[in-house]
Amino acid sequence: MTKNNANAALVFAFLYKIVEVFKEYFKELEEESIRDNFVTVYELMDEVMDFGFPQTTDSQILQEYITQRGHKLEVGAPRPPATVTNAVSWRSEGIKYRKNEVFMDVIESVNLLVSASGSVLRSEIVGSVKMKVVLSGMPELRLGLNDKLLFQNTGRDKGKAVELEDVKFHQCVRLSRFENDRTISFIPPDGDCELMSYRLNTHVKPLIWIESVIEKYSHSRVEIMVKARGQFKQRSTANNVEITVPVPSDADSPKFKACTGSAKWVPEKNAVIWTIKSFPGGKEYLMRAHFGLPSVDSEELERKPPITVKFEIPYFTVSGIQVRYLKIIEKSGYHALPWVRYITQSGDYQLRTN
Repeated sequence: MTKNNANAALVFAFLYKIVEVFKEYFKELEEESIRDNFVTVYELMDEVMDFGFPQTTDSQILQEYITQRGHKLEVGAPRPPATVTNAVSWRSEGIKYRKNEVFMDVIESVNLLVSASGSVLRSEIVGSVKMKVVLSGMPELRLGLNDKLLFQNTGRDKGKAVELEDVKFHQCVRLSRFENDRTISFIPPDGDCELMSYRLNTHVKPLIWIESVIEKYSHSRVEIMVKARGQFKQRSTANNVEITVPVPSDADSPKFKACTGSAKWVPEKNAVIWTIKSFPGGKEYLMRAHFGLPSVDSEELERKPPITVKFEIPYFTVSGIQVRYLKIIEKSGYHALPWVRYITQSGDYQLRTN
């Protein structure tokens, strides 16, 4: 209950953050875990919100002074770290490492829906930039991307620039500076974090194209032919490709023939799963399956679920986003190594069948 109109986005963002904090403490967020840890829940709620306003919501900082080992006798009660009252509430002071490094992963998930006729009905790219920070002190980081708006503002060639939509940042990023000149500058939290996420609602060429022919002979058999083609660059390779092909629920006696990889029947899912460990770009592979059918038809209408594809392509981004630079500035002047890795993977990737 509020006297004035509440910020709906703030409420939802706070609830999602609370869920993250609870999962850090209890591993699984369920009714039973909340009941078993109600004392810790009360302590957390007392710290993360004050007079109806969100306060410290960083689980790493909270774990420094709210522990689940409160029943043990210790000399002196644990005091809240100074970080709680700092302007930088997500990073403690006095952090030291022998080797200073930053690991950055640019991960893009492709969501795709293709009709039975072969036309793309929906496609989008959901990306995230994740970091593992192993840096001493209070470093200042500046990240440069091939952002289309930045290139427009500076008068650069925007041929290889990417227009990012629905950008969401970690609380450490200075939003005012990003809005002014599109510069991403921040003091990072220690350890793992998701720096930013974004979305591109754009036409995506299917990276792995599937052609299927499913012929069902009543009271006899069903024959399936699936052809998979890699439609990405030849120098790239998709790893752990998993193609799930639906089969009738009453099918039995499976027989498979695949030119590469392995196929297996998973009766609890009513599907054939074709697994290919390594799928180079530009290659084409074929898999055939044969199933027997009972002599009596079921009276229930058979569903026609789509073919789903899972994959991961390292060293590749479908949007073309690039990290132009990652500058690390710390007053002690130490030398730090930045490492960047690109990964494209399947999200909700579906192709409907006839």
